Amino acid sequence: MRHSPALRVSRRSFLKAAGVAAMAAGMEGHPIVPRYAKAEPKTLKILQWKHFVPGYDTWFNDTYVKTWGAQHDTRVLVDNIGLADLHDHAAAEIKAQHGHDLVMFTSPTPMYEDQVIDHREIHEECERQYGRAADLVRQSTYNPTTHKFFGFPYSYVPLPINYRKDLWDAVGVVPDTWEGIRRGGRSIRQSHGLPLGIGLAPEIDSNMTALAILYAFGASVQDADNRPTLQSKETLEALKFVKALYVESMTDDVLTWNEASNNQLMLAGQGSLTLNAISITRTAENKRMPVGAQIWLARAAPGPVRRLAPNLIQTYIIWKFAENIDGAKKFLVDYIGQFRQGLLASALFNLPCFPQTVPDLESLCAHDAQATPPDKYKILADALTWSTHLGYPGSTNAAIDEIFNTWLLSSMFAQAATGKLLPEEALHQANTQVQRIFQTWRERGKV
Repeated sequence: MRHSPALRVSRRSFLKAAGVAAMAAGMEGHPIVPRYAKAEPKTLKILQWKHFVPGYDTWFNDTYVKTWGAQHDTRVLVDNIGLADLHDHAAAEIKAQHGHDLVMFTSPTPMYEDQVIDHREIHEECERQYGRAADLVRQSTYNPTTHKFFGFPYSYVPLPINYRKDLWDAVGVVPDTWEGIRRGGRSIRQSHGLPLGIGLAPEIDSNMTALAILYAFGASVQDADNRPTLQSKETLEALKFVKALYVESMTDDVLTWNEASNNQLMLAGQGSLTLNAISITRTAENKRMPVGAQIWLARAAPGPVRRLAPNLIQTYIIWKFAENIDGAKKFLVDYIGQFRQGLLASALFNLPCFPQTVPDLESLCAHDAQATPPDKYKILADALTWSTHLGYPGSTNAAIDEIFNTWLLSSMFAQAATGKLLPEEALHQANTQVQRIFQTWRERGKV
């Protein structure tokens, strides 16, 4: 989707200005239930991405939203835009101090903390009604420095391995460890001419994959106390490993990928393995593509230290300048109560941050009418045991947000893999930037 000229405010520009004082005084402490039973008809404005499963947008926009609006005497307006445009629109709304009441992002946005309400009472009300949230909820949207909930996570999206079972069977390797992926990927490239699809580009899937490999090798960007730890022997080993993967099993295309490239590689039958959400397999099923039956899923691969990959935590925020803060809060609480319907409409893409809202998740994942075989998605049921949030093992804070969204990690891996820099040099350069980013956000009182 093209950016509107009026809204081309870059996220990088916002990051540079994010440390200034909040742009407007906000309204906080509103009760979730509106004060007056008989209020004038209200409007609730929602901005979110065009879901990759069209059926979800149909359910959300035409069924759930209309039903909720009729029940609460509210006209609900939903604007669906391309994923890449969300942050430009958000920055424009902040500049104008006017816009939507609810904005949904595909990952937490601690950088916007000064512009949003404290979402604490939404979390507390949902836990009161629906049971304990998954641990990653608090880790993803609570700032332990400011004691503020800067967003509300409504679902998580894990990062499983997508692989061509026929190719891996042919070389006698199961891609269930990173060393196995290296060995099998090399054999498949030699015998079938098809590469691994491990992204090394400035885009979201490459960044997610970089984190998965760091975690597997025992590395991380920060520690549990939110102190930077990228400079380590574990990170260096991860860089050397990816360099070997690139040389032995990959092509230069991965250096210039966008967020759709790994999907396209697998669906065209031109790759042996990638890390991605279930959009690849669902697209193959929906379009009845023959290759779909051969693309299977596996849990995150363990490395020398652990089995762990990052989730994308889909998160709503309510601006301080929103015109219907009460309605936005109530909408989110009620939505979680209907989460099972949303999960089904998303074809298992949106998984529950409040697990008790979908007590039959294991059965739903193990018996899917579209899938071949029907239990293709069974690994999703225990995704919380092999995946985590972006800030692991600390909190997803503003420094992590900036590091993730300025593609620092995927760039570090690309420089080492291609030989542009030695692994030690690529790590030193990236660590210098990490230290600077953390220091900047510490000075702003956010880390």
